[in-house]
Amino acid sequence: MTSQTPEAVEQPANHSPLELRPFGLGYGQLCTAPPVPTPVEEIVEALRGVELLQGLTDEEYLWLATHSSERVGPDQAIIFREGAPAHHFSVILKGEVCVYRKNSGLITLSIGRTGKVTGKLPFSRMKTWGGGGSTSGPAWILDVHEDLFPEMLLAIPSMGQRCASILVERTRDFTRAEQQAEKLDALGKLAANLSHELKNPASAAQRAALSLLSNIDRDEELCRLGRLFDSEEEFSLYREWICRAQRIVEAAAAAQRADGGALSDGDREDVLLRWLEAHRVPDAWKLAPVFAAAHLPVASLEELASQIGAKAFPAAVASFSTSLNARLTVKTIADSSSRIFSIIKAIQDYSYMDQAPVQDVDLIQSVESALTLLHSQSQGITIIRDFNPSMPKIMAYGGELSQVWTALIENAFAAMNGHGVLKITITLNGEVAFIEFWDDGPGIDPAISSRIFEPFFTTKPIGQALGLGLDTVRRIVHKHLGSVTVQSVSGSTCFQVRLPMNRPQVY
Repeated sequence: MTSQTPEAVEQPANHSPLELRPFGLGYGQLCTAPPVPTPVEEIVEALRGVELLQGLTDEEYLWLATHSSERVGPDQAIIFREGAPAHHFSVILKGEVCVYRKNSGLITLSIGRTGKVTGKLPFSRMKTWGGGGSTSGPAWILDVHEDLFPEMLLAIPSMGQRCASILVERTRDFTRAEQQAEKLDALGKLAANLSHELKNPASAAQRAALSLLSNIDRDEELCRLGRLFDSEEEFSLYREWICRAQRIVEAAAAAQRADGGALSDGDREDVLLRWLEAHRVPDAWKLAPVFAAAHLPVASLEELASQIGAKAFPAAVASFSTSLNARLTVKTIADSSSRIFSIIKAIQDYSYMDQAPVQDVDLIQSVESALTLLHSQSQGITIIRDFNPSMPKIMAYGGELSQVWTALIENAFAAMNGHGVLKITITLNGEVAFIEFWDDGPGIDPAISSRIFEPFFTTKPIGQALGLGLDTVRRIVHKHLGSVTVQSVSGSTCFQVRLPMNRPQVY
């Protein structure tokens, strides 16, 4: 038996201690050959406890023990680094090995325990380690170099079939782990979007509610105002003016704050401030913003000034400002609450909570729900909707289709980098629904266009994407017996999803 340190864990001279840090763990040292080689008999006994190797003959166990090298290491010792060359078939005789990937954060992709086999296997196309591995507790590992694989298969004929079963299991486990990491990444993005979307209306409602408290107790103010009117007729004129002014404000709100484009909000406030100061209204700087926000014209205030005496006018204007501000505040609370409820409804529609996995899905509503939840990412982007209003519903996995729209919309937003036009079309052609996402970003490089649907392929920097978004899109669409294609030139990229409308037997 040899005892040299395998090449996969040799420390290059240009590596700093920080680069040797296991992902999610502290600084680690390398697993190395033990100071005193373990007796062959003990290695053979340990190999008999490995499930994959059970049933080998004594000669076959002895061959492995005498043609391998061993490594030992304490807790958090590095076994292999992500991206380093892989040259060895490894058997974990003691301890556990945790595998991480840089772009998967702190998510453990797999855990190799005592009695498991890992590393490069015969018939494997593995060139480098797909993740970083470190020990969890003291570990003892046995390695067989790839140069000995042909000899190993001759000495132990059953190793070919045994290794093939590991390759199948490994592919399944890593794919499941990566898909879980992709889902967690998508969930994190969704949570961030929801946090952003809910924060604004919730904050507005909170501010408005606090502001409203100051407008509730007005008994003293109203009594003082009542004493300032010289007659009942003057008071009646004031009440009639209030009704007319409120109609003006309501009309402005219905017209979405339109004033013909003559003045901006800031200009309007300046005009109102100068007018109020000229009429000796106290605290004009407090009243002007309220009237400006409500689009109350100066002409309306001039009408009031001509109908009531100068003694009552300042208090009357201030009282109306307080009432108007209270109305605007209540409207803010109502609008903010409505926005929060619309977001909650979008979440329910997006996730299809409390519904069967397969149901009749409204494609337009499904896409709109995805757009609502991604609203915070759409700043600076113009969204054009070209939807067929008579689109029938489609029987589908609603929650999974939501993932498709989210991935395609996010890709379009990322391609446009905060500026551009996204056009979404939903049409029906015969028995097939066409959903297209057009963006005017720089386009997809023709050299990689054939690979964008491959799992784990991404053009984004390490840590920003796992490369499973479009693979998930492809798998979900194919699950619905549909297809997804892409056409891209500079300044125009279109992802087209085709879904059959009536294929209930699929589900």
